[in-house]
Amino acid sequence: MLDFIYYPISGVLWFWHKVFSFVLDPASGITWLLAIVFLVFTIRVLLVKPMANQMRSARRMQEFQPKMQELQRKYKNDRQALAIEMRKVQKEMGVNPLASCLPALVQMPIFLGLFHVLRSFNRTGTTFGAPGMSVEETRNTPNYFFGVNEVQSFLDARLFGSPLSGYISMDPANYNAFSPEGMGIDFTRTNIILLIVPLMLASAVMMHFTARMSIDRTKKRQAANPKKPVDEKAQAMQMQMDMMQRLMLWVMPVLYLTGGFMWQVGLAVYMFANNAWTLVQQKLLYEKMDREEEAEKEAKLAARRTSAPKVGARPVNPKKKGKR
Repeated sequence: MLDFIYYPISGVLWFWHKVFSFVLDPASGITWLLAIVFLVFTIRVLLVKPMANQMRSARRMQEFQPKMQELQRKYKNDRQALAIEMRKVQKEMGVNPLASCLPALVQMPIFLGLFHVLRSFNRTGTTFGAPGMSVEETRNTPNYFFGVNEVQSFLDARLFGSPLSGYISMDPANYNAFSPEGMGIDFTRTNIILLIVPLMLASAVMMHFTARMSIDRTKKRQAANPKKPVDEKAQAMQMQMDMMQRLMLWVMPVLYLTGGFMWQVGLAVYMFANNAWTLVQQKLLYEKMDREEEAEKEAKLAARRTSAPKVGARPVNPKKKGKR
């Protein structure tokens, strides 16, 4: 049903596995780990520009707030005129409310698609719509871009003693697919826990500090440019923003951890790499945004100095000049 998502994701993962297979053992857990990490890098490189646009749009939205409140007062009895004027000002200021949604909208189907592709390497389970194949069928069924040999390579690979599509709540009856027929199971649930839990804890910590960085920057900017809400609606909006920031700071990392028992090792690796990228990228983009803001301020000051009358010069009155 969602093959238009699953095939591209498996294709990128297949490509990086092939690349690293030239220098590493194709069946090595490290080879598959690098393929997953570079899947993250491939996606996030494509999202750098949209993420930068999102941050610029967020800054302009803050500058847009006073004008929006002014328009709301002016056209409080005319919704149609208010909508027209708000769109006009948004266009003039370069504000795009949808810009903040794009990176998240792109990453969500990728996350779900990777979850499905990794789970489909082992199809012996029956939960979440899994087909309940036998071990032999599972090990001899292609998985989107991956042929039978690559499926078996993935199932046999170990990362610190754990299979890459194993997860904490997995039924031990499904462990058999991770070893060739006739060979015993060479891992336990403990191996999976000892790998997934540290990865997820590290990811939750990075999520927290990424949100903390954003909140600290917002507070710093507000302290440098204090603006009192002019009405109750503005105060309510500010309260909602504060609540959303607290959710991102604490609730989202906790929710992330609670879902960890369902996630495969490969998905935990994906989220670790994704959150590490986000943390570093946000720091670098904030520094870039700060430099852009300083350059804009300098340009405005330079324009004012250029247009200001020279010291001692008589100011020109355009009305009198016109009468002559």
